[in-house]
Amino acid sequence: MRLLLMSDTHLPKRAKELPAQLLTELPLADVVIHAGDWVDTATLDLLEARSRRLVGVHGNNDGPALRARLPEVARLELDGLRLGVVHETGAAQGREARCAQRFPDLDVLVFGHSHIPWDTTTDTGLRLLNPGSPTDRRRQPHCTYMTAWVTDGRLGEVRLHRLPPRS
Repeated sequence: MRLLLMSDTHLPKRAKELPAQLLTELPLADVVIHAGDWVDTATLDLLEARSRRLVGVHGNNDGPALRARLPEVARLELDGLRLGVVHETGAAQGREARCAQRFPDLDVLVFGHSHIPWDTTTDTGLRLLNPGSPTDRRRQPHCTYMTAWVTDGRLGEVRLHRLPPRS
């Protein structure tokens, strides 16, 4: 099962549209995951229309229309893998311990907010993934997103994709 992970699209404030490379990935994914800060409902509508299955949460920059359609935390099971999605996890320092305590029933937690790609595993075995942002790199060298595979209830081959600079 192929996953496509993204967060912090901030459309249309940080970019006018999603990158073509990311849009090309949509039909290849069995599950598309967005970890919040959509900003506009048009992006949610687009991903719902083009994704086989979309799982998303709202972020701190998402207004009432998005909050009415998206939860703060999403939980799902994919082929036995227990996965969660949330926008904010707090400061980088102490993140692993906080998330392991808050989400003891998960195998993987996808989060956003910082726009900084992140891939670590806690002492309890919880895998933490932040795909960065495909539209707003902030202080990062590239805009990014992630793909991953779920096979036999396990997460495998997590890949960070760097996007070319916007013209």
